[in-house]
Amino acid sequence: MTTRHLPSRGKPPAGPGIIAAYQLLPGVPDEMIDPSGALRPGWDKLMGAFDALGPIELAARFERADQYLRDAGVFYRKYDGAEGKERAWPLAHIPLLIDEADWLRISSGLTQRAEMLERIVADIYGDNRLVQEGLLPPELVAQNNEFLRPLVGVKPVSGNFLHFCAFELGRGPDGNWWVLGDRTQAPSGAGFALENRVATTRALSDIYGTLDIHRLAGFFRGFRDALFAQARPSGGRVGILTPGQLNETYFEHAYIARYLGLMLLEGEDLTVEDGQVMVRTVAGLKPVSVLWRRVDASFVDPLELRYDSHIGTPGMVEALRSGSISMINALGTGILETRSLAAFMPRLSKHLLGGALELPEIATWWCGQPAERDYVLDNFDALMIGPAFSTALPFDDLRGTALGASMTPAQKAQLKDRIASNGADYVGQEPVQLSTAPVYVDGKLEPRPITLRVYAARTGNGWTIMPGGFARVGSTADTSAINMQRGGHAADVWVMSSAPVEQVSLLPREGEKLVRNFPGSLPSRAADNLVWLGRYAERCEATVRILRAYNVRLAELSKPDLPILKHCADFLDSIDVDVAEAMPQGLLASIDSAVHSAGQIRDRFSPDGWLALNDLQKTARRFSTRIATGDDSTRAMTVLLRKLAGFSGLVHENMYRFAGWRFLEIGRRLERAIQITRAVSCFTASDAPAGSLEVLLEVGDSVMSHRRRYSVSAGTQSVVDLLVLDPLNPRSVLFQLTELRTQVETLPGGIEDGQLSPVAKAALELHTALMIAEPSDMNPERLDALASEISSLASLIAMTYFS
Repeated sequence: MTTRHLPSRGKPPAGPGIIAAYQLLPGVPDEMIDPSGALRPGWDKLMGAFDALGPIELAARFERADQYLRDAGVFYRKYDGAEGKERAWPLAHIPLLIDEADWLRISSGLTQRAEMLERIVADIYGDNRLVQEGLLPPELVAQNNEFLRPLVGVKPVSGNFLHFCAFELGRGPDGNWWVLGDRTQAPSGAGFALENRVATTRALSDIYGTLDIHRLAGFFRGFRDALFAQARPSGGRVGILTPGQLNETYFEHAYIARYLGLMLLEGEDLTVEDGQVMVRTVAGLKPVSVLWRRVDASFVDPLELRYDSHIGTPGMVEALRSGSISMINALGTGILETRSLAAFMPRLSKHLLGGALELPEIATWWCGQPAERDYVLDNFDALMIGPAFSTALPFDDLRGTALGASMTPAQKAQLKDRIASNGADYVGQEPVQLSTAPVYVDGKLEPRPITLRVYAARTGNGWTIMPGGFARVGSTADTSAINMQRGGHAADVWVMSSAPVEQVSLLPREGEKLVRNFPGSLPSRAADNLVWLGRYAERCEATVRILRAYNVRLAELSKPDLPILKHCADFLDSIDVDVAEAMPQGLLASIDSAVHSAGQIRDRFSPDGWLALNDLQKTARRFSTRIATGDDSTRAMTVLLRKLAGFSGLVHENMYRFAGWRFLEIGRRLERAIQITRAVSCFTASDAPAGSLEVLLEVGDSVMSHRRRYSVSAGTQSVVDLLVLDPLNPRSVLFQLTELRTQVETLPGGIEDGQLSPVAKAALELHTALMIAEPSDMNPERLDALASEISSLASLIAMTYFS
């Protein structure tokens, strides 16, 4: 292919094609165009392919990528004040291309850096010679909130403190990559890097196939194997420790857990007994050997670390001392994110590695030293001023790091006074002018500053660098590093190979031993959420059916004060549903509750099921602003009913028949039995108005079944027989109790040595009583009692498996 050249910087290239209007920023290196004005390797093919597609097709391709992310439910949580809101993952559609030679320099430099960070943190929590020998100021350790004194002297059972790290890189004006920051506390984004790759290749699969791009699966496979290798000697489980659903990157925690086959655990799922970390499962307490920590270290153990933590597990530090648990990364490694450490990295590198770092970092002056403090004050406007430690310090309305020249005179004076009086809390850093990469904006390419986040994982073969990661793309053309922290998009990173790449996946290799997960490994919290997901889905369906029955009659008769309509309204009011609302808030609340329960178990929920549930929620919300009671509401309820049926069908047909499915099924059967029992009680009462039995058959979805089964018109006895006692009607109460009994007996501990558990006995007792009942026995009082007994069974299940 002919090399495409561009004129001098600051001028748009001449000629046709998508790069014709690409305006380079003067004096700023660009990732697509080299210093001579030519397209870098790989970019010529990419731009040529874009030209061949044309603007309309290219825009459609990018929309395809966005649609994939929406369908997959990829989100991050952004906090506006105290409230967090889910935001769609902001994909920058054009990947960042890096040639193999450049990548080899990055990989080598990061491997070296990861090893040095390991030695630093091992010394801080071990011999402490770096402080003793004057290579590290004692204040940076002793006054650091990330220095965890209870962990001093605790050696990781794996032999290493660091197992998974991330690094922020930027290319400076000299064309070299610089380290902007280290992420060792609980590095995030690896799962988003995977989704970036999937979304980008969905849009550009034909282009991707023509380039030899390194795959990401091998990196994750190696790390997964290393985690399980650590757990294998003790026979314990491997899990990801997450703060929970409200964390900004919870989606990624769930995604990685599902992708690697790990348990997703919260602090409340765990307990420590005799120094061993145990997970509460539906089969009892089971040992955990490895935890990949996505929780800040100080919150992990409220007993010895932060006493106010509600997301930790008491006794976790003691378990670490006993050597029964391997933490990824070790507690206390967050101290390596201390910004002021950058000022001492050159001499630490010389001392620990015998030479300079291959990837330099930005010049840093810690203001805890007189000469450095004076330098920062004298050059205040030309430096980035920020906190010395990882915790941001406020100064007026500024937080984090800011360019001195960008501050108001009052802010400058205030901050200079603070630095002069307490310089140990601040650092000054050389501003970084980042390189740019093309982004697609309104049909044309524009340069935007980028930083690169790259991941390193410790495997059986030492440190492995993910061949890609993701690029953070600025939202404006400002190339200062500070603006990269305030928004932007994320782009996939394509590392090009000089030879065909191996097609790697996480599937077992030919000849590998098949390893099955432990049975009964379902955490109790997950099982609880599965039960409630099933219950809320059934509650929604029951509510929708009776709302449809009410509104179809309202549309036909236009007299809301008719006895049958008032009776329906009273029944709905008893479950907090107001028929005066075309889309009642009570129904919306049940749908939201179902989504919330599913959100708690994203690692155990299929993307299709999640998409169907979100579609139901969005449809209901959309209807709530557009419809009126009567005919409009009737049609809306029919649409929601179809969507509920689609969701239930997806789950029923596609979910593996393991413990998780059983608890979901138990929730469905419990709620359906309760809803049908209460409805039959209400609509067969002595004061039930004319038309009640017809409404009841509609709510029970049994109109046609009744016509076929009974040769008479609907009567109380025939309706009760069909909806309560018929063993073949999938809507009957007896049918639900039959299924409940089957599922309960199959649960862990359901039947042991021929003996029924208390839960199984209660289910059998309910089932047997209904099996021998006659329709005449099932008066409203008996039905109300039956509903209460089924609710008691639900409580007994919760006490047995979720406590």
